[in-house]
Amino acid sequence: MTAGPDSLHPPATREPRPRPGGPHRAGGQGGPDGPGVSWDRLLTAPRPFPSEHLQAAHELDLATSLVLAMPTAAPSLDLLVNDERIHPEGALVLGALLHAARHREGAQFWWQFAAGGGSYTAASCLSLLHRSLGEFLDAEVWRRQAEALAARPRPPQHVLGVRDTLLPAGVLAEILALCHDGLDVKLPPRLAAVIHQLPVDCDDLEYGELPQVSSTLVRDLAR
Repeated sequence: MTAGPDSLHPPATREPRPRPGGPHRAGGQGGPDGPGVSWDRLLTAPRPFPSEHLQAAHELDLATSLVLAMPTAAPSLDLLVNDERIHPEGALVLGALLHAARHREGAQFWWQFAAGGGSYTAASCLSLLHRSLGEFLDAEVWRRQAEALAARPRPPQHVLGVRDTLLPAGVLAEILALCHDGLDVKLPPRLAAVIHQLPVDCDDLEYGELPQVSSTLVRDLAR
């Protein structure tokens, strides 16, 4: 599935998104209750951003954080590479990992793959992605697509077993802290390196190099 018509608006430059007077980001040490992480602060409603594209970028980071924190994230990623059928939730998770590793084109491709498989969450991420770049026509196309997908009857889902989270609890807390403080969500360097070492398919004319999920990705992230 492809995006809508080319935008008439020039893309906006992505920039840091701290709020005036907002607190500094939490530290990345320990688990969710470790030093430097205040859940009371993270659960406080943040101030709105001064522009539409910055607000959309923040909301996309938040959506990415929630996707990575899903209890089904790890088994969904496994199904993407080990199942014979298309598994859109696995493509949604891979797109979220690529977004957090600063691979925007790869994230966009896999979210489009997931949306093509029926994931309204992926379509919503694409709407926010285009809006964050100032591509408002494409953003509206994907917003409407997300609404249409959400209204469809849900097909039977795989029954996924309970597993450890895809990312360590401390990393998830740090990502939420970054998001709360209006800063770009990103993976720690060691985890980002795992994503950047994924096998790459042939160059795509629109997206460039496209990272592919590997059969060992979940184990590599756990290590």
